[in-house]
Amino acid sequence: MDTHDCTEVTDAAELRALLGGPSARDAAKERRTLHEHDRAFIAAAPFCVMATAGADGTCDASPKGDPAGFTLVLDERTIAVPERPGNRRADGFHNILANPHVGLLYLVPGRGDTLRVNGRARLVRDAPFFDRLAVEGHRPRLAVVVEIEAVYYHCSKAFLRSALWKPETWNPDAAPSRARIAKSLERQDEPLAALEEYYGPSYGGDLYGS
Repeated sequence: MDTHDCTEVTDAAELRALLGGPSARDAAKERRTLHEHDRAFIAAAPFCVMATAGADGTCDASPKGDPAGFTLVLDERTIAVPERPGNRRADGFHNILANPHVGLLYLVPGRGDTLRVNGRARLVRDAPFFDRLAVEGHRPRLAVVVEIEAVYYHCSKAFLRSALWKPETWNPDAAPSRARIAKSLERQDEPLAALEEYYGPSYGGDLYGS
């Protein structure tokens, strides 16, 4: 697709003229410490997305999920997010080593509003609070400790437009299955039947093993 004919926005003034500015209330809603409502939202959230960028601008957005309350609130300015076994690419962690700025977006199933937490992150391999991050007897090997610089809520409009939480709109088979994606893009040498078994019901049997 040729994008040379696109009309591009190139500066902040043009962007503001196009979209308008935030209301005084929206401009002032950002806070630097956690309110009791924020703590309750984080305690209810089983999922967040952690966004990072490397020194060269390379970006990553990684899903993080565990039982509700998996993010530990250490105090009104500090939270800790445990790492669990995954693919070991650690793209976001490499970004944090080069550029500590992170953004986290917390979701509560069925809720349209989301909680944003921005701050400076450190990778911690052990601390006294790690025992409180254990799930099913598995203590994490690593946690991301975030010193909060901004916290605020996003409204529900994106969720209302997408109808994300309405089961009657769900169509998981509209996209190729995870097994077919792996067969085409990542594990071409393996039989599709073996991949379908691997990504089948037993896939979630060892979520916290090493």
